[in-house]
Amino acid sequence: MNNNQESSRRGFIKKIAATTAAVAVGNNVLAAAQESETAQFIIHKRQYIGANDNINIALIGAGGMGTGDTITALKVPGVKLVAVCDLYDGRLKAAKERWGQDIFTTRSYKEILNRSDIDAVIVATPDHWHQQISIDAMRAGKHVYCEKPMVHDITEGPAVIKAQKETGKVFQVGSQGVSSLGNEKAKELLKDGAIGQLNFAEGFWARHSPGGAWQYPIPADASAATVDWDTFVSNTTKRSFDAMRFFRWRNYRDYGTGMSGDLFVHLFSSLHFITDSFGPNKIYSSGGLRYWKDGREVPDVLLGIFDYPDQAQAHPAFNLSLRCNFADGTSGNTILKLVGSEGAMDIGWDSVTLRRNKNFSSDDPFFIEKMKNAGTPLSDRKRILPQEEYSFAAEKGYMGGPYDHFVNFFNAIKNNGKVAEDAIFGYRAAAPALLCNDSYNNDTAILWNPEKMQLVKK
Repeated sequence: MNNNQESSRRGFIKKIAATTAAVAVGNNVLAAAQESETAQFIIHKRQYIGANDNINIALIGAGGMGTGDTITALKVPGVKLVAVCDLYDGRLKAAKERWGQDIFTTRSYKEILNRSDIDAVIVATPDHWHQQISIDAMRAGKHVYCEKPMVHDITEGPAVIKAQKETGKVFQVGSQGVSSLGNEKAKELLKDGAIGQLNFAEGFWARHSPGGAWQYPIPADASAATVDWDTFVSNTTKRSFDAMRFFRWRNYRDYGTGMSGDLFVHLFSSLHFITDSFGPNKIYSSGGLRYWKDGREVPDVLLGIFDYPDQAQAHPAFNLSLRCNFADGTSGNTILKLVGSEGAMDIGWDSVTLRRNKNFSSDDPFFIEKMKNAGTPLSDRKRILPQEEYSFAAEKGYMGGPYDHFVNFFNAIKNNGKVAEDAIFGYRAAAPALLCNDSYNNDTAILWNPEKMQLVKK
């Protein structure tokens, strides 16, 4: 490594060490990092000021996600749950057992919206109810935390954006990674040039369990008497009561948005936050039902390919590849990777691993000519040296992206501030996920204008 390369490397280490605590053996942390091919750094968790005013919330949709959201929300100081709505009586009973008999429960979300003691609602219903309940809630003067994807169909987004603008209510979409320390550190590293010029990104989500593949348990007492089935299907295809469709709704196109709407949307949200991107302009997907042949209408293996155009000062043109597998024999993992001309990042919600090449020399004629044009001709053949690796992890006690996402939401309510994932951001993340499904169902590539948020006719 020549002196210029070594100087550049030391400068990079000093830059990241200036804003991140390093972990190494010995007294001189920075010196240890400079002499090693690996270095570890701590991402400091945020310090939040205690709540001055209480916020009363209600949960609409008390299934697994809604219950988990509410448990997280109630960890934020000053937040109180006063009401729960669900179409299944068993969940209403469970809500009282979990949060107290004084909790108001109902099958009708409109009874929730009519209450003057509720400041904000968590909308964690099946996807086909997200748009209507979110709009009705904002029109009723409630702030809204809506689970992802923001909408069930590509046509539904503009109405939610319009309602947020006209009511001025705080609206946050629940892709929790957007508020995580891992995403924030990746955004900072990308901006600082840690991986050079971005040219490719990939993400994957792998599962291998019945629950992970949406084979949710069906209660023994599930029936037309304990479930308000008529309301559930009132805005879609009318059918006779079907417990499978109600409790395993993600498997059916009338109610869910498949792998892409459930999981790809998280990856889109994180990618768009880190890169400041509006989204892709070309979408193509492929996949199939390979393993979970239980009557579902959506694939259990899905691949997506996306073209991101050059976006002024935000990012250069790059390509994105996403995949999801519900029969992954390795038991799988979840990751988002950004690849650039000088390195790559593996990004989680509470960690980032950065890898950089020490030397980019080559005997490739095109590369040699490029180096000559840059004023640095090569006199002999060089080989790529072992990569440098820098690991960033949230410090002990970090409560995670979901908690931070709710803190972001509640602080915006108290301070009339902004959230990390408003209706416009949420729609730009949901749109390519929904179009991924359309591409799969219609076996065609789809063109999209991410800035104007409009389909492009071929």
